[in-house]
This record gives sequence, C-alpha cells and structure tokens, in this order.
Amino acid sequence: MYFFQRSLAAIAFSAVLPMASAEGIQLKPAWTGIKVDRPITLLSPSDGTGRQFLVEQRGKVRLLPSDQAGKETKTFLDLSDRKMEENQFEEGLIGFAFHPKYKENGKFYVCYSQQEPKRSVISEFKVSAADPDKADPASERILLEVPQPFWNHNSGNMLFAPDGLLFIAFGDGGKRDDPFRFSQNRFVYNGKIIRIDVDTRTGSRPYGIPSDNPFLKQEAVLPEIYAYGLRNPWGLSIDKTTGLFWCADVGQDIWEEIDLIQKGGNYGWSWREGAQPFVIRQEPAPADAKFIDPIHQYDHSEGLSITGGFVYHGKALPDLAGKYLYGDFANGRIWALNYDHTAGKVVDNTQLFQAPLDAKGQATFKPTAFVEDAQGEPVMLDWNGSIQRLTSK
Repeated sequence: MYFFQRSLAAIAFSAVLPMASAEGIQLKPAWTGIKVDRPITLLSPSDGTGRQFLVEQRGKVRLLPSDQAGKETKTFLDLSDRKMEENQFEEGLIGFAFHPKYKENGKFYVCYSQQEPKRSVISEFKVSAADPDKADPASERILLEVPQPFWNHNSGNMLFAPDGLLFIAFGDGGKRDDPFRFSQNRFVYNGKIIRIDVDTRTGSRPYGIPSDNPFLKQEAVLPEIYAYGLRNPWGLSIDKTTGLFWCADVGQDIWEEIDLIQKGGNYGWSWREGAQPFVIRQEPAPADAKFIDPIHQYDHSEGLSITGGFVYHGKALPDLAGKYLYGDFANGRIWALNYDHTAGKVVDNTQLFQAPLDAKGQATFKPTAFVEDAQGEPVMLDWNGSIQRLTSK
C-alpha cells in the first residue's frame, strides 16, 4: 500500500524535491468544519440522493453534511470496536463499495482486517430499514476471508463494474520481496484482483463465480481470480467512457506503476518490478511467462508510493478532461496522465501539484485516494486529516 516503509535515504531524498504546480491548478480544502481521521475513500450511492459518505480506516463510515460548511456528520457504520488493526498503516477498514442497485436493495460491501488469525474479511451489509442514514450492523453476511501472513500489503480496494460484478484487490501478503511468492501462485488470493457476483451463488459459496472468469476451468487455480502478479494495488477505477480498468500498483525498491487490467493478465510481480526484472529475484522467470507491462511507471526520484485515481470526465476543469488523475503518498505530488487508448500509448504526464514540506521535511499533503464527488469533480483525501478539492485558481 501507499504506506510501505521506505529507507531513510529515500525519505530524505523526497524532502528536497522542488515545490511546483501547473498553472491555474490548486488544492482547496473542503468540509473544513469537520475532523477527518485516516480517510480511505469518499463515495456516493446510486440512489439519487447525492449523499456523500466518508470511509475512515479506524472503522467508521460517516455521512458528510450536504453543506460543505457544516460541522455535523452522521455515523452510518461503525466497526471500530472490532480490534481490526495491529499496525495503524495498512489494517482496519480498507475497502467499501455500494451495490449498483443500492436504491432497491440497500446493500453495500466492505473489506476490513481481523486478528488471531490475521485475515481480510469481505462482508455484505444492508442499510437500516428504519433509517436511510444508518447501516444495520446485524445484517452482516461474510462472503470471503483471506489469510494474511503480515500486517501490510492488504490492499482491499473494491469496485463494481458496469455489469454489476464486484472486483476486489489483494496485496501480496506483506513484509517485502514477496517472501512466500504469493503473487504468482494462483491458488491463493494474495497479489490478485478477483471478480465475483454478489447476486448469485456457486455451489456452497456465498457468492457466484462469473461464467467468463479467466481461470474458471483450470485445475489448482482459484476460479475467482481475474488478474495476478500484483504487489499492492492501491487505486482501482473503470473509465466510464472507454471501459478501461485502471490500477495503480505500489512498488518496492525502485518503480511505481500504473497498469491497465486485462482479464487473465499477469503483471509480473515479483519476477518484475514495473517493466524491469526485480533485482532481488535470482532465479529466472518461467520461459513461458507472459507479463503485461505497465502503461506508465516512475522511479523513486519522482515519488515513493503511488496512489491511484480515475479518469476525469467532469466539467469544472476542461483542460483535464479524459486524463487520469493520480499522485504519490510520500511527497504529495499530483499528476494528470494523458493516455491515448486508440494508439495504446501515453501522450504526456503533467505534474499538477507538489505539496509543501513541513518542518520535518514531510509532505503536508499525503493523498490516500483520488475520487469523484457526486458531481464527478475530483476530491483528494489526505492522510494528514483533510479533504481537498482540485480546482482552478
């Protein structure tokens, strides 16, 4: 995840990057009247209400005031009493998605961590029948539990595709160097993006396996797997115009990468980091291995921990239309990547913003998520405890 602990030398290097921003672009604080604690995503259900929900890693989901000057929030869901985290960085409530038919069925999905044994839990909940601003905690239906050997690289990002199927990302299991070689092992969920159908059942599973999942009929391969060879995906999105499936995958020693996810695709970790051989792996990759290159990568002179975003199609920033907005957690940079999907290549990658540094040399803005608000405009969540808007000056 974006929180992977880097070397002291790398952190020191990030502190001397120059402050810069694209002409006409700035960050503007939003919902300044409320206290924000470890935000991981902000999203709106497709129920026509325009309500916006802030998901916080310690376990709370809060309904934000419709007036951004407001000071009161409502607690929609509170899982903070579940002893979710051993380490504050990468455990807790780490994924959330509303069902596409939330207006009709009131269902939503979460990913959270549990201890003893350490694991990631994927669950379905329902909204309270008595109060549309409250979840019903007793409605929990556990869909899947994934063993986690370490506290880091849990990912947990989730989103529904336009066809109503649910994608869930899992990191490689943690520590560093992919010690258990999970990412290339297709009999574990770690290091994978899986795809399930929450509206059906397959055998004894509490969910369905889509009939066109790529490994459905292969032996010794989990049928839920959609793509593999990932280290710690942080930022999934599907472009509503092109249908391209974007994924930012956090690197380890040298490279941060952006991938376009293909059904059945192998993205190389830990044989590779980015498009390059992973230098720590001494044994060669299998001769028949087919790795998909990232469409963009940057080394650790540019940033240390990628936070993925989305392709912008709003109205307020026309110069950014059709560009992928993303950033780096470590140094607070924001970029707009212009990808020509017809030609299959990146046209340019423009830096929009560079966060100032505090007295300790740390970025004053550490993006944990780039999301669309209810109007399709860009919102950035800041680990330091704020909600920011990307606006024109």
